[in-house]
Amino acid sequence: MSRTSPWSSAELSRRDLMRLSWAGLVGASTFPWLEAMASQTVFPSDRKRACILLWMNGGPSQMDTFDLKPGHANGGTFKEINTSVSGVRISEHFPRIAKMAEHLAIIRSMSTKEGDHGRATYLLRNGYLPQPPVRYPTLGSLVAKELGNPAAELPNFVSISPFRAFSAAAFSPGFLGSQFAPLFVGEARGRNQNEDEYDLTVADLNAPKQVSEATVNARLGILNSLNDRFVGTHSGAPAVGYTTAYDRAVMLMRSKAAKAFDLDEESAEVRESYGKNRFGQGCLLARRLVERGVPFVEVTLGGLDGKTWDTHQDNFDVVRELSNILDPAWASLMSDLKSRGLLESTTIVWMGEFGRTPKINDNKGRDHYPNAWSTVLAGGGIRGGQVIGRTSPDGTTVEEHPVSVPDLLATVVRALGIDPMKQNVSNVGRPIRVVDPAAKPIAEILG
Repeated sequence: MSRTSPWSSAELSRRDLMRLSWAGLVGASTFPWLEAMASQTVFPSDRKRACILLWMNGGPSQMDTFDLKPGHANGGTFKEINTSVSGVRISEHFPRIAKMAEHLAIIRSMSTKEGDHGRATYLLRNGYLPQPPVRYPTLGSLVAKELGNPAAELPNFVSISPFRAFSAAAFSPGFLGSQFAPLFVGEARGRNQNEDEYDLTVADLNAPKQVSEATVNARLGILNSLNDRFVGTHSGAPAVGYTTAYDRAVMLMRSKAAKAFDLDEESAEVRESYGKNRFGQGCLLARRLVERGVPFVEVTLGGLDGKTWDTHQDNFDVVRELSNILDPAWASLMSDLKSRGLLESTTIVWMGEFGRTPKINDNKGRDHYPNAWSTVLAGGGIRGGQVIGRTSPDGTTVEEHPVSVPDLLATVVRALGIDPMKQNVSNVGRPIRVVDPAAKPIAEILG
C-alpha cells in the first residue's frame, strides 16, 4: 500500500480509520469498547488525572482489614498494627500499606441497604440501583467519557481480571454507548497452577502466524474498497460504528502503545515486588497503563482463582491469604506512582460491594453486611492520613458520619475534577446525573 500509514498520527480522519479495517483477523467481541462510532464530544487533549479502582469481589470484611475491634468477641483473631499516621491502626496483614497510610483516607462508616451480591455490585459500581429500562453506566465508563481521548491508541477504560458473574451490567457502559466500554484483559482463568503464568495480554492482538504481511495488506486493500463503497451509500452510524470497531482494533495492533501490556519489559525485581500472581501483576499493568495516559483502570481481586472475599466460612484463613496478595501489590502501586510523580494525579479507590457481619458464624465465617463497613481512597485529589467515620465498639452500627454510595462516588469524581451533577442523556431520553443528586461529597477528604 503506497499511501502514508494513518496510524503514525495521533489524529485520524474518519476515512483513515475506515481504511485500517482488517476483516477476518480480529473479532469485535474481543474489543467491546470499539463497537460504535467515536463520540463527537470534545475531550481534553492534555489529560492530567486518572483513576485506579481496586475492586474486592465478594465484599471484604471491614473488621479484618481497616476497622478492627480488638478485645471484642466480634473482633476475631487478627491484630492491629500502627501505621505511618499516629493513631491510625489497620490489620497486621497490611504491613507495607501501613507504612504509606499518609496517603490513605479510610472511610469506616459506609452504610447501605443492599446485601445481595448482584444488586450491591451494581450499586457500588454504577451509583444507582438497577431500574429497567434505564441502563446506567459503570464508573469507569463515566470517567472514560469525561477524561478520555477518542484518538488515543490505547483504550480509555481497561478492566483487568474482572469477575462479572454477579452482575454483568455492573461492567457495562450502559446508555453512554459501547465506545466507552472497557477492554477486558486477564478474564480467563490461569492456564495452570503456576500463578505467574496468568495471561494479562490482550487477546487476538497479533495476527495468526499463518497469515503473512503480504496477505494482511492484500486483505486490507480489498476491505478498503468494500468499505468505501458501502459507507458511500450507507453513511449512518451503524455502518460507521461496525467499521470503527475493526479500525480501532487494527490501530492498537499496529501501535507501539500496545507494548504497555507486555509486562516482560519490567525487571524481575519490580514484578516480584508486586507479587507474582494475577492481582499483583494486574496492579503493575495498571501502573503501566496510567503512565501512558489511560484515565481509568480497574483490577479485581477475588473470583477467578477460587478465593473471594465472600467469606461465609473460614473467614480468617481466606482473608489472611487475600491480604497477603493485596498488601504488596497496592503498596508497590502507590510507591511506583509516587516515584514517577503520578500519585498526585491518580486517584485510587479500594472497595467491594459491601462488608461482612461483625458476628462470626458457626463456620468461622462472616456473612453479608451492608449496614456498616469500610472503603479507602488514596492519591490524587484525596487528603490522606485520616479516618472518616466511626462504628460502634461491636462493629454493628455507624456512630459517626454515615457515608452513602452516592456520597462516596461523588467524592471520587470530584477528586478527578468531574462535576458529579453533570447530566448525560439516557437511553430513554431522560437526563441522568453522573451521581445521584442527593449525593454529598465528603469535604474532609477532598484535597
